Amino acid sequence: MTARRIDGREAAAEVRREAAAKAHALRGRGVFPTLAMMRIGEDPASIVYLRMKAEASAEVGVESRQVVLPADADPREAAETLASLNRDPAVHGVLLQLPLPPGFDPRALLELIDPAKDVDGFHPVNVGRLVRGEPGFVPCTPLGIMYLLRREKVKLPGSVVAVMGRSNVVGRPMANLLSQKGAGRDATVILLHSRSPEPGRFTRQADVLVAAMGRAWVVTAEMIKPGAVVIDVGMNRIPHPEKPGKTKLVGDVAPEAAEVAGALTPVPGGVGPMTVAMLMRNTVDAAAGGFTRPWEES
Repeated sequence: MTARRIDGREAAAEVRREAAAKAHALRGRGVFPTLAMMRIGEDPASIVYLRMKAEASAEVGVESRQVVLPADADPREAAETLASLNRDPAVHGVLLQLPLPPGFDPRALLELIDPAKDVDGFHPVNVGRLVRGEPGFVPCTPLGIMYLLRREKVKLPGSVVAVMGRSNVVGRPMANLLSQKGAGRDATVILLHSRSPEPGRFTRQADVLVAAMGRAWVVTAEMIKPGAVVIDVGMNRIPHPEKPGKTKLVGDVAPEAAEVAGALTPVPGGVGPMTVAMLMRNTVDAAAGGFTRPWEES
């Protein structure tokens, strides 16, 4: 058996086209979807990520603003900047790029973002809405995974899903979404983490496996139920086996898993493109004043 490849780039292109069409309609009514991206310091990875987000914004017709503060800025200045973006009616989405330099409390700053502009879905109000099953912004990676599962026509009601990883960015919201009552969900969820003993005895029960541990090739072929759908969220750098001094981007799922799984997201080209695409979708939704749920669409 060789796993079917779940093409995240193709799915992300679909999401971007949908967002672009909605943004075009909004602009025709005089509403110009705008995303403000705040960075503190000069973290190289953050600079790259924000450039990618700005390029995606331009592609779908979303205005993007980059707000940059020095690493030695006063935390009060950061708070005041977020408050200013909250007040600005021309700004529909606000994100704070993490990580932050020492001296800044990411939790405190994230809590200052207006929940109606929290397109990353990290504000406690949106987290609470997610837990209660109410409309709100959902973190972009779990949102993208739900889209992929629907697109692949993966049957979730009654299925067993193992989620590996309990972060607030992926694992916890993912497990919550999958277990909620409603269309495109109703799964039986097993939430695993770094302290779970013998994770393989749980993952081998799973019809769907979401690997978000942040550890290269931690999921081996022996841990996968034959024919299972495997969603690899991992983005890990390892020494390149064929190019000394270079690194290679790999996922949490070992390559030999493709011989056992029924379907598998590649790394790169799987979940990663969906995260940025869903950020665009959330921003356009914020400009439109509502929320959409890709797991409930026909």
